[in-house]
Amino acid sequence: MKEVNRKGVGKEGAGRARRQVRPMARAIESLFGAQVEPLLPVLGLLLDTKQTVDEVLAEGGRAMVELLLRISAAQLAGIPHRGKRSGEVLWYGSQAGRIALGERKLKLVRPRLRARHGTEVPIPLYERLKDDARLGSRMSEIVLAGVSTRRYQGVLPRLADAAGMSRSEVSRELIQASESALAALMERSFHDLDILAVWIDGIEIAGHHVLAAVGLDEAGKKHLLGLVAGSSENAEVVKDLLSSLVARGIDAAKRRLFVIDGAKALRSGIREIYGPAAVLQRCRTHKVRNVLERLPDARLAAQVKAVMHAAYQLEGQEGIAKLKQQAAWLKRSHKDAAASLLEGLEESFTVNALGLPPALMRCLATTNIIESPNRRVREVTSKVSRWRDADMVLRWSAAGFLEAEKSFRRIQGHRQLWILKTALRGASAEPVRKAA
Repeated sequence: MKEVNRKGVGKEGAGRARRQVRPMARAIESLFGAQVEPLLPVLGLLLDTKQTVDEVLAEGGRAMVELLLRISAAQLAGIPHRGKRSGEVLWYGSQAGRIALGERKLKLVRPRLRARHGTEVPIPLYERLKDDARLGSRMSEIVLAGVSTRRYQGVLPRLADAAGMSRSEVSRELIQASESALAALMERSFHDLDILAVWIDGIEIAGHHVLAAVGLDEAGKKHLLGLVAGSSENAEVVKDLLSSLVARGIDAAKRRLFVIDGAKALRSGIREIYGPAAVLQRCRTHKVRNVLERLPDARLAAQVKAVMHAAYQLEGQEGIAKLKQQAAWLKRSHKDAAASLLEGLEESFTVNALGLPPALMRCLATTNIIESPNRRVREVTSKVSRWRDADMVLRWSAAGFLEAEKSFRRIQGHRQLWILKTALRGASAEPVRKAA
């Protein structure tokens, strides 16, 4: 009689199963290689938080399942190569699909295979996941039992022993991978891109500050430029980030627009590093908020808000005059609000002086474009139960920003960016310098 283990699986069968898994591991390595960045947020959620696989998949981890489906397909059709169609089973694009995951269905994109004579070839893993809800439930149960850097050995002791890995090794691997992703981000080169505008804004996580920069090229595409630990109120932190941008291709040889909030250190840092090449636009959303915070009367605040929004639609000098008139009226009983309105007033109208069309003005007059990825970073970091230090915050922020970057789209009015480029570097530069 064949010897069996406690789960009723023969030793011979278990050994055969292990041998069958090895090609899968090699296929993963071949397909995924050293590019760890895309899965870092998912890996972090599993290792450093209490989320289940079900929750992670619902938030975007379906990419892991889609990767496994491609690997399952590769076992039948081989690794796909552009222009190469050899073998009896061929890759044939992809299509929408869904699998059973516990009590619900998960939508995803699955690869398609066809035999050389034209019939559809099913993907083994997809066929199993499509109908077997127990497999998805088991994935959730494993994580619920404690697959994390703190308790994974209690759930998978045999796997840990076989791999010769300890809790500290798992933590080190995660740290090294996230550090590599951050280093790759900070080594990106922009010498081949013409960055017309740069948004800079800060985010606070667990008492630590991170300063981020996003750039806009002449085609309307957004790029994550870099991150640095520290506040926008710290001049040295600001100069560290800006010096990095200069070294990587966003130098002071060309004039470009910088969209910022009212941080004095941020403004002075840009002036020091970029000098006359920097054209400053103050964020109107921050400006309106700062003024309204100093007006306790709700009706008065609503009135001032309407006046400010109307003035921003006017020609530059006319809008500035309108808000100076509003500040003079406010000064009688709300001196703080009047002072806030006048501070940096001309820089709030830089986009007007540039002569930009309305669609571009909406995008380039506020820091909303960088605040959207900030929200994604907060989502990614909200599940972390314990922060060790500022370096951990920076690594997680990088993972969140890199995840948000996947959803970057061209800005509205991108076909009119030639107007911005001409205004910055053409014959109309003098009025811009005066307004900025």
